[in-house]
This record gives sequence, C-alpha cells and structure tokens, in this order.
Amino acid sequence: MDICTAILAINPKAQVSVNAEDLDQITWHGGTAVISKSDIQAKQAELKTAYDNAKYQRDRKAEYPSIPNQLDKIFHDGIDKWKSEMVQPVKDKYPKPE
Repeated sequence: MDICTAILAINPKAQVSVNAEDLDQITWHGGTAVISKSDIQAKQAELKTAYDNAKYQRDRKAEYPSIPNQLDKIFHDGIDKWKSEMVQPVKDKYPKPE
C-alpha cells in the first residue's frame, strides 16, 4: 500500500504530498498534523494484510458471470440452479479463509 493511502486511512482530511514513495520525503500541507513514520508503516502493513485477506473476494468477482447472465439463469432455471451451477462452483474454487 502506498504512503498516501496509509496516511488518508489514518486521517481522511490530511493534505500531503509524497515524493518517490519515500517516507523521508513527505510534505504536510494546510496545517495537517504530522503522522509518525512508524504509524504510517503500521497502517501500510494493516492495509496490505486486509488486501491480501480479501484475495478470494477479488478472485470470485472476476470469475462470476455477468449480472445479466446470472439474472437470465435465475429467470430460466430458478434460484436453486443458479446457486448450484453458477455461485457454488466459484465459492468452492475460491473458499473464504477461516
């Protein structure tokens, strides 16, 4: 996760610029309170963990058929067939981590 994303996750109103993704090259604007490098790094690690833990969601989203195709399946074959033939195979392929 980039530095600005981490800073904005800590302070959504922060006004900041970062040069070359370098923690030593952060410029704070508009009276924004300085956030420590360690707090920024900790937030980056937290955001990366959350992103990594949601991989199965991104994988599922890419694999599910389009909404119009899913609705067509429901219309023609019913909810049970939609669940068993379109949804469950993707969920089985990319299980939610425990």
